Amino acid sequence: MTRAFAPATYPGLAGRAVLNTGGARGIGYAMARAFARHGAYLMLMDRDADALAGAAATLRADFPDARIAVHAGSVTEEADVAAACDACAESFGSLDILLTNAGISMNRPSLDLSPADWRRAIDVNLTGTFLCAQAAARHMKAQGGGVILNTASMWGLSASANRAAYCASKAGVISLTEVLADEWAAHGIRVNAICPGYIRTALTDELIADGKLDLAAIEARTPQGRMGTPEEVAEMAVYLASDAAVFITGHAHLADGGFRARGF
Repeated sequence: MTRAFAPATYPGLAGRAVLNTGGARGIGYAMARAFARHGAYLMLMDRDADALAGAAATLRADFPDARIAVHAGSVTEEADVAAACDACAESFGSLDILLTNAGISMNRPSLDLSPADWRRAIDVNLTGTFLCAQAAARHMKAQGGGVILNTASMWGLSASANRAAYCASKAGVISLTEVLADEWAAHGIRVNAICPGYIRTALTDELIADGKLDLAAIEARTPQGRMGTPEEVAEMAVYLASDAAVFITGHAHLADGGFRARGF
């Protein structure tokens, strides 16, 4: 019997300051809701100022006691990233948790993949993750610790045709996560990667409607017989950021309904 999704409560998240990149939509927004439910303070960062304002307004309406701020900027710009980290620390007194949700897809046949598209995927997905982690860790080291959760992908652990740039960028995020977990443990900083499989978001709904994703094929290929939800991925994030996961660092955590376990 498949049980219905039921959010849990995790210790130590109330009053923690969270910087959430790509937090205005999709999985990032679901994570914002999950941390707001736990009483965390939220700094949402996104390039889309209008989407940020809308997300913040909805969060404030649904969680009236929440402390929420926004910062418009790009994770590929070092100055924007530093400003967002500083704004989080200034607004809430600390930067305790970083969620690197900003990212892009890149699905092109490798022979047709332009250098510009390759660089864009690497810049946003990998370099952006590094810049955010580095800037946040400078605050975390000074304050005695923190948690970094990098959103990678199951395609960072497996290969997929026509996804050379995407797979390479997400595999890089996973490797980066392991390096930083090793290097920064001495500063009290835990670093993990979250690797979603096929998750039902507005973007995937659009791809399904356009015929670019085959929903029936994905469901048939997934042992649990369905796509995941953003809320289910967010639940992994609040657990890994909480004190319940205090001895977990340097790992890539799949949320894919068993997709990768079935093999190819």
